[in-house]
Amino acid sequence: MKLTDFDTLTFDCYGTLIDWETGIFQALRPLLDRVKPALTRDQVLEAHARHESSQQRYTPGKRYQDVLAIVYKRLAEEWDVSFTQEECIAYGRSIRDWPAFADSADALRYLKQHYKLVILSNVDNESFAYSNARLQVEFDAIYTAEDVGSYKPSPRNFEYMLEKLSERGVRKERILHTAESLFHDHKPANDFGLASCWIYRRHAQSGFGATMDPGVQPNIDFRFNSMAELVTAHRNAVLEK
Repeated sequence: MKLTDFDTLTFDCYGTLIDWETGIFQALRPLLDRVKPALTRDQVLEAHARHESSQQRYTPGKRYQDVLAIVYKRLAEEWDVSFTQEECIAYGRSIRDWPAFADSADALRYLKQHYKLVILSNVDNESFAYSNARLQVEFDAIYTAEDVGSYKPSPRNFEYMLEKLSERGVRKERILHTAESLFHDHKPANDFGLASCWIYRRHAQSGFGATMDPGVQPNIDFRFNSMAELVTAHRNAVLEK
């Protein structure tokens, strides 16, 4: 299997292209300043993953920014600190400030010359518009949790994406699903027989950070520690053809 075997890259966004762990941690600072004793970054991210995953299961039709507002409330309650509804809402809106990884925009501009680029993301459309501006590329299709009415790893999201891409003549065997999260993306990608590319942003850290433990390790066809590494590998694959 080679990177040049595919004509479409379907991307997770948050954790893969947008540095959501930095965005989450920075936006939670008003809450974290009240927590005693102080929590480590990974403790914060793991608690966030737990509450976010739970909330997405119980309210799959709720917009992501509204899910995050509830997550803020659940975290404040767990850590026994005060909060206001205004803070909850502000946290939900913080997605627009989450930074892109430094290599994302350049990598996407390069890949756009060789592939259709598609987003499959656990986000709402308004919030993604801000992230899209940071990524500086026009995607060929954008499928959000708000569009589907459920959140990955629900199979509905992958069914929806594959149906819509099939209607546009994109064959499943020509799709490479590209993502960081084993839980949200690679495990369901396996279930649907999709080839997968792991952008292992947390390669220098232990644990799963802001995503849940997937349990069984999914099968991975390609692994890179950054989007820049993916671009280098593609350039090399082109030269070898």
